[in-house]
Amino acid sequence: MGVSREYRRAISEGPTPCDAAGAPALPYPSGWSATAFSHELRPGAVLTRPLAGQDVVLYRTEDGRLRAVRPYCPHLGAHLGLAKVEGEDLTCPFHFFSFGPDGACVRTGYGTEPPRSRLTHLPVHEVNGAVFVWQHHEGREPDWFVPRWHEIGHRPARTAAWELAGNVQEVIENAVDLGHFATLHGWAKAEIDGPVAYDDATFRVAMRAHETAPLVGDFTVDVKVTGYGLGCLHADVHTPRFGLRMCTMVMPSAIGPNRMQFRQLNRLAFDEPGGLPPGVARIVSRTAARLLERPVFRSSCEFTAADFPIWHHKQYQQPPRLAAGDGPIGPFRRWAERFYPEPPGRNVASRRRRGEDEGSTVLS
Repeated sequence: MGVSREYRRAISEGPTPCDAAGAPALPYPSGWSATAFSHELRPGAVLTRPLAGQDVVLYRTEDGRLRAVRPYCPHLGAHLGLAKVEGEDLTCPFHFFSFGPDGACVRTGYGTEPPRSRLTHLPVHEVNGAVFVWQHHEGREPDWFVPRWHEIGHRPARTAAWELAGNVQEVIENAVDLGHFATLHGWAKAEIDGPVAYDDATFRVAMRAHETAPLVGDFTVDVKVTGYGLGCLHADVHTPRFGLRMCTMVMPSAIGPNRMQFRQLNRLAFDEPGGLPPGVARIVSRTAARLLERPVFRSSCEFTAADFPIWHHKQYQQPPRLAAGDGPIGPFRRWAERFYPEPPGRNVASRRRRGEDEGSTVLS
């Protein structure tokens, strides 16, 4: 008697992704989460994106106003990801009820008096070429924002997005995980330039990488990182020997238990070489950026993607068993606690100490 066809499939092997392994997931962190790039939301566009276990519908009116709303029509529950933008209104696909930019119903599909029903708006913030949506475990309104940064170069930003298993905190935590830059990313040597500074929802860290490459030899890379909550990193990267400057935004968003979307945006420029007339130096700099932006962006994404298999399969370890050379992971995790609900059983003294830690601190 032959083996049943049902059992002829290949045996499962390899690490189980963390969202399928059944490991406890971190709570969804409060704060701003990137859900799209600005260029994805032209006037009239409607997008549905997952965030914290629910859909969010993003749309832009014809005059450019951006809105984020809960996904279901208050009339009879149709999904507004199927809606259309008509001028300044969002029109439900089911009964053609239309809602103005303030969320109020302005007309029905029958020409009758519109009901007093409204869309549920979510705070939305567009900055630096990305669209962020706010969510808070206690329903609080935003009390901090991702600021506008400088824009380098003259070329449009390049972007990429992925979806994988993992926790967003571990993406942001990588900025202070000094040890992994050598073991995973191959930096010959990495060092943090001074203590990590924490200021409410923001942290800053500077580091220097020492690298070696064939035909090039030794060179250094200076990196200044600013993190905003657990959903956004901005890195200024400068390689003095080559005159390369790069701004990179790293934006993980928690979309489900142990699952995230990951967005990256890069801008690139080259220093104008000295010893040349200003006009010629500018042409040389811009030509280098135009010719090299694609391979540099590909290299930047490959650097980031080296972490993907780790995040995809790892389990958040708390407390971690840290060792010398890890970097200041412990202080980072204490700072990150502010973005989560208070864990059950946390005593009053612990909450008081946490409150005293609010504000500007410097930890190493």
